[in-house]
Amino acid sequence: MGHVFCIANQKGGVGKTTTSVNLAAALARRGHRVLLVDLDPQGNATMGSGIDKRTLERSVYQVLVGLSGLEEATLRSESGGYDVLPANRELAGAEVELVDLPRREFRLRDALAATPAAYDFVLIDCPPSLSLLTLNALTCAHGVIIPMQCEYYALEGLSDLANTIKRVHANLNRDLRIVGLLRVMFDPRVTLQQQVSEEVQRHFGEKVFTTVIPRNVRLAEAPSHGMPGVVFDPRARGALAYLEFAAELERRLGVSAPLTEAH
Repeated sequence: MGHVFCIANQKGGVGKTTTSVNLAAALARRGHRVLLVDLDPQGNATMGSGIDKRTLERSVYQVLVGLSGLEEATLRSESGGYDVLPANRELAGAEVELVDLPRREFRLRDALAATPAAYDFVLIDCPPSLSLLTLNALTCAHGVIIPMQCEYYALEGLSDLANTIKRVHANLNRDLRIVGLLRVMFDPRVTLQQQVSEEVQRHFGEKVFTTVIPRNVRLAEAPSHGMPGVVFDPRARGALAYLEFAAELERRLGVSAPLTEAH
């Protein structure tokens, strides 16, 4: 199944979905086969990929509760060039239903293992909470990519998430690790953001990605057009940053791009 990564942070509004959608599109542009799993009941990654969450016949909800296979529920993001396991409000009910199901922490892992489709990357957009849905993502992932804003409260949330990852690693998934921290919505003109960025680099060292995603209006506009920012305006600063982030992730993993970026 290739590399399976969670995009996670229990703090809301830190760019998880923006990172998930744009990293999926950037990796697809570089020639990789990508599956984006929307594990947030808000379904923003689904909509941002150009798929209408209101008209879904099957979604990740049916997959988790055993009513559908993963392959049958997967749709194509024509704008992004990757596959999507979509989500909508039905997924909110899965929290309650999963409690009584066997292997409740491993439902997503079992579904991924059962699919014959081969992906180079599986990216999981997690909800902004340490819920049973997030636990399902963490138990099937090889690593966690943590998008974070360089603000004071972000540091406090990071320690909680790091402790959760340690517990899951010890008890449920020995492969789980922090791949890296990605600084997003960054404005170098704000002194506090520079200070927090330096503090994060001192504390986490090589775990901090070199790429920094700037605050960018074009990235914010893209979801309303049903496409990732790297497709909506490939020359925007934010789009170029996510393309560079995809290349940096490849370098960290020792993976080469199947295609050049000539196109």
